[in-house]
Amino acid sequence: MTAYRFCRTDDIALLVDALNRCWVPHFPDQPLMTPAAFKRSIRDLQVWCSSCMVAFSGADPVGVLIGAKRPSGTLVHRIAVHPDHLRQGHGRHLLDSLGSKLAILGPPRIVAEVPETRVAAAGLFGASGYLQEALLTDYVWQREDEDSVTPGVEGTFVIPVTVDDLAANGLLEAAEPQTCWERSVETLTARKDDIAGLALASDERIEACILYIEHGTAPAEIVSLRTFVEDGGSRQKQLLSRLRARGMTVLTFPKVHPTEISSDLLATLGFRPAGAYRLYAARP
Repeated sequence: MTAYRFCRTDDIALLVDALNRCWVPHFPDQPLMTPAAFKRSIRDLQVWCSSCMVAFSGADPVGVLIGAKRPSGTLVHRIAVHPDHLRQGHGRHLLDSLGSKLAILGPPRIVAEVPETRVAAAGLFGASGYLQEALLTDYVWQREDEDSVTPGVEGTFVIPVTVDDLAANGLLEAAEPQTCWERSVETLTARKDDIAGLALASDERIEACILYIEHGTAPAEIVSLRTFVEDGGSRQKQLLSRLRARGMTVLTFPKVHPTEISSDLLATLGFRPAGAYRLYAARP
């Protein structure tokens, strides 16, 4: 007989074990979950243990759901069933249980960002009443052979900028575009010590900015690319050129919402699509 239960703040070790038993077999190239990494997801993504569930067969975890919660809604961050227990209704039961709890306690919106390649997961969310709201696209920018520097915008200069600088200038949340959960204002604020940035400024204001995280030998990751002046992308292009001049020849820009920045503009800036996620949403 299978038992299901929501977790508590002292269940981190259980959730780590459940992820390694149920999630990792489906993604063998990913590292094992550790307590430190799980605690970081609590800080960065606002994972709530009380929004997480584990399914048991006897004493062994056979299914797990990891939920992150903010006032705007709850994210189904991960959901997985052990390969030996697939197609027994465990995933559907986990989603239904979370929905029933949130219908009482809130917040009223539940979302999931599902890779297009995970056909079975997309089917699960569709069968559970979730509707696709948008397609989030991974982009890559690559300029390994480019030696020229984009001309500067007259009357502006490039300065280093931090998340705190943008917040102090009222630009972090001002006219905030729709973004994926991992690049929202809450995550940027939580990860601010890991994030570097450049801004294009005039004597009066910041006109554009780029925030990014360096990953050692791996490509740097853009977490925000915004302009506050309509210029066809000239200011953003200049900031990208500055990163190229610093040796960052390849940049990733993950899970871009179609209303965050247009695909046409991204193409003009030199980005190409490299993957996609289906954004599902439901209200319990």
